[in-house]
Amino acid sequence: MNTQTVKRPRTLTRIAAVQALFQWEQGTVKAANLIIEQFLLYRIDPQCNEEIYNDGKAYIPNINLFKNIIEQFIHQSSEIDIILTKSLPKDWPLHRLDPIIRAISRAAITELLNDVNDPPTKVIINEYIDVTRAFCDGEEASLINGILDNISRQVRPLTATSSL
Repeated sequence: MNTQTVKRPRTLTRIAAVQALFQWEQGTVKAANLIIEQFLLYRIDPQCNEEIYNDGKAYIPNINLFKNIIEQFIHQSSEIDIILTKSLPKDWPLHRLDPIIRAISRAAITELLNDVNDPPTKVIINEYIDVTRAFCDGEEASLINGILDNISRQVRPLTATSSL
């Protein structure tokens, strides 16, 4: 992960959600409550995670948002993967995407579908572009922008914005 300090609690929350969804895909733990419990105990607790400290201030993720993203994704994972697959070029199966890009896309689509804490579409897309930049150094942010812009037009047609 890039070392640039992230000071926004919601951005930290989304980074944690992406990490949890990456773990969900890679591991054997598939139950939302177990994934949430692991993250609350070992990764999100500011006493256990020095990465979220900067200049003596702790930037604590929004626990409710984190739980909502994970629970909603687990509940809707098949639907979300279908939406994601349809947004890709026909010759790009879902498994061709890098696992971190799949995790970022899944978390973002979950928010777009469920109005988790009702952020505007543009905010969700911008946040996940920033999250992508925290994990990737290349053109992945443009890829995420394109995917999310396309999907937002389908699932939030009244609030979708053209490419940012």
